[in-house]
Amino acid sequence: MLPAAPLRAQKGRGAVSNLQGRYEVHAREQFDDGWEPGEEDGDGTARVFKTHVTDEIAKSILSRNSSPDVPFDVSLNPYRGCEHGCIYCFARPTHSYLGLSPGMDFESKIFAKVNAPELLRQELARPSYVPEPIALGVNTDAYQPCERSLRITRRVLEVLHECGHPVGLITKSSLIERDIDLLAAMAAKGQASAAITITTLDPEIARTLEPRAASPARRLRTIRTLAEAGIPVGVSIAPVIPFVTEPDLEKVMEAAFLAGAQHANYIVLRLPWEVNPLFQQWLEAHFPDRAQRVMNRVRDMRGGKDYDSDFATRMKGEGVWADLIRQRAEKAIRRFGMEKRGSRFRQLDASQFRRPLLVPASGAKARAAAAAGQMDLF
Repeated sequence: MLPAAPLRAQKGRGAVSNLQGRYEVHAREQFDDGWEPGEEDGDGTARVFKTHVTDEIAKSILSRNSSPDVPFDVSLNPYRGCEHGCIYCFARPTHSYLGLSPGMDFESKIFAKVNAPELLRQELARPSYVPEPIALGVNTDAYQPCERSLRITRRVLEVLHECGHPVGLITKSSLIERDIDLLAAMAAKGQASAAITITTLDPEIARTLEPRAASPARRLRTIRTLAEAGIPVGVSIAPVIPFVTEPDLEKVMEAAFLAGAQHANYIVLRLPWEVNPLFQQWLEAHFPDRAQRVMNRVRDMRGGKDYDSDFATRMKGEGVWADLIRQRAEKAIRRFGMEKRGSRFRQLDASQFRRPLLVPASGAKARAAAAAGQMDLF
């Protein structure tokens, strides 16, 4: 039997394999046949998974949930897949529904919902539509690298700004600063807030954990820039990974507070579906000396399992270690006078909402026009 190909980290990527998705029809088994030695091609040059962005004509754009442990009911995601490559991303398994891998495919095969602004206009124009805050960029980052040129998130914000519709954003990217003109105007009316995710202050750990996201120092500067523009901004310390990012919990909160963060929350590491094996591969590649210790602590917080999806515990965990993390976070929040998770989002004002005056064509006609590049048919 041929030996299994060794798992090697690739520069600029989070996953160390293209793990098979659970809905793929054909099974694959990785082995070393001497032709593709993992990180390098036969000529000694590095193998690179290039990013491919595919236009997607979406049929709907607003997602609704009834989860009792999240502070919003409606979300909008302009993209599927995320080039930031965060190894812990809970959205990785969604690529399985596309017949793709939650591993390297998730961060290199991106789908852009190019008709998102038009679909949003249609939704907001419905007589039955009741406005409530929309969470923008929850599943995958709305400000990932391709947004710089595609500007889908920017166009979505323009619709929300025009309609006086409240929005809350969460991102790891400094690109959000580009849209300060819109966000500041909305924040002045109580219609916008933002959260910047910071997992650690250690740039070396961040480079492997979330390889194409902004550096921790750059994210802190983004918090300061948003705060100075009058936009309510907080910090999301997610995920808290035992013995990897967990030691930085209070330091991250203090640095964010000093930069201008008004609210804070944390989420302990979640390992649903394919995220579990992908994360453990990452651990073995980057932290082989503590991989078992990390997983043992994760299981301590999950009732002996790698993951438990119960709404009551999935965000915070359970047991002694989870309680210690909770106490540390709550004490730090009190010490710095910050607000708790979700408070700013729930306070956003939907009373000034007005339906869009211009509404694009709907149904098959709109999708055909979008496919032809005629996105401005009103």
